[in-house]
Amino acid sequence: MRRRIIREKVVQALYAHEISGDPLEHINACILISLAANKPAHEFAKRLVAETVAHSEEIDKIIRLRVANWDFKRIAILDRLILRMGICELLYFQEIPPKVTMNEAIELAKLFSTERSGQFVNGVLDAVLADIKERGPEGLVEGGVTKAGRGLYNGDPASRTPKPRTKEQ
Repeated sequence: MRRRIIREKVVQALYAHEISGDPLEHINACILISLAANKPAHEFAKRLVAETVAHSEEIDKIIRLRVANWDFKRIAILDRLILRMGICELLYFQEIPPKVTMNEAIELAKLFSTERSGQFVNGVLDAVLADIKERGPEGLVEGGVTKAGRGLYNGDPASRTPKPRTKEQ
């Protein structure tokens, strides 16, 4: 199953949780149930929803720093949710290349939100990714996180140098 479809369901689940305040178990049972036939897709979706909700306060602080000239509450709710999900992936899903996270978030913003949301989400995520590359993910959140992989750095937290590309990439 394509991760785009999974992420669409995740955005729907995050929206339902944000609006209703229902427990994640109920949200997952109602919205993510359509993914249950594909266990890896279902597990990824549940993990992404849970991590995004669990870290939403610290992620919102990161967003606020990048949109200093905007009133946070005036940012479209779907843009906020997509940004939360994207930043959560950048920080806590080591196995997902940052470019994939960014491209998916931009496409979701275009699909679910306003005409200009793709550009807005791109700008914020690009700034967050630049901070991760410069200071490492542990510089953005209290307690730190580990993030390595294509498009970021070679996995050695001491060396914030980008990993050289090989011919296979």
